[in-house]
Amino acid sequence: MPSTDPKPGTVAELFRSAHGPLFSFEFFPPRSEEEEPVLWAAVEALAPLQPAFVSVTYGANGSRRDRTIRATRRIAESGGPLTVGHLTCVAQSKAELAEALAEYLEAGVTNILAIRGDMPGGGPWERHPEGLANATELVRFIKSEGDFCVGVAAFANPHETSNDPDLDARILLDKVEAGAEFAITQLFFEAERYAELVERMRGLGCEIPIVPGIMPLTVITQIERFAALSGRALPDALVSRLRACASKEEVREAGLAAAVQMSRDLLAAGAPGLQFFTQNRSKATREVLAEVLTTAR
Repeated sequence: MPSTDPKPGTVAELFRSAHGPLFSFEFFPPRSEEEEPVLWAAVEALAPLQPAFVSVTYGANGSRRDRTIRATRRIAESGGPLTVGHLTCVAQSKAELAEALAEYLEAGVTNILAIRGDMPGGGPWERHPEGLANATELVRFIKSEGDFCVGVAAFANPHETSNDPDLDARILLDKVEAGAEFAITQLFFEAERYAELVERMRGLGCEIPIVPGIMPLTVITQIERFAALSGRALPDALVSRLRACASKEEVREAGLAAAVQMSRDLLAAGAPGLQFFTQNRSKATREVLAEVLTTAR
């Protein structure tokens, strides 16, 4: 993803200096050598869209973690966009977290997205005996390990464990007070929820950029999966529209149209940009962003 344009050193600086919405892409590490070409095909296909930054999600176990860092390093060393490394608390000691941060630093990656993470298989959260309890502790730990710009997760839909948006807001504020400089939301499907989240945070005096996360729904079987990812059922109107489609092609068109409309609504509501969860595919993201850019710039 070559580029000759000078880039600010941190995601926070990118947002401070931006003259319009910024767009970013999230990838996940290949689960096997056979999946490597899929990732790099997506990275290359999305490169012409000139993302402000890209990131690779984090696998806490040894092989997945190594693939995350290896993929992050390759993107960072390619001369492409600013690269953000992910880090979670899951199943890792503080020594292992420090080792991962050292590997990111060696690769020139100084922007980190700090997430508590979920246990493999979706079981109840368990703190590593020598690890950290939550994302706030992780932010504080990362800041103690070097000159990192740290981002965190935010929840437009209330977190399913508490279903308390005010508690979510206070936790996000705790993360900001620990050193976080930007936030990216988990998946959601109603622009109003984002506006409510931002209003709550501004009411608490929190002014960091909060970037909505977008994932276009293109296959009917994604309804249940996306509901699990977002922590609640998808809006009835969207589900009804998708289920009324007579073919796979119609489902895809309806899903993309919904993503385009929500993206436009989010930007109209003042979102500083959009983060696309690509799932290591490029076509849907390219199509949605092409439509959004006709009105965003």
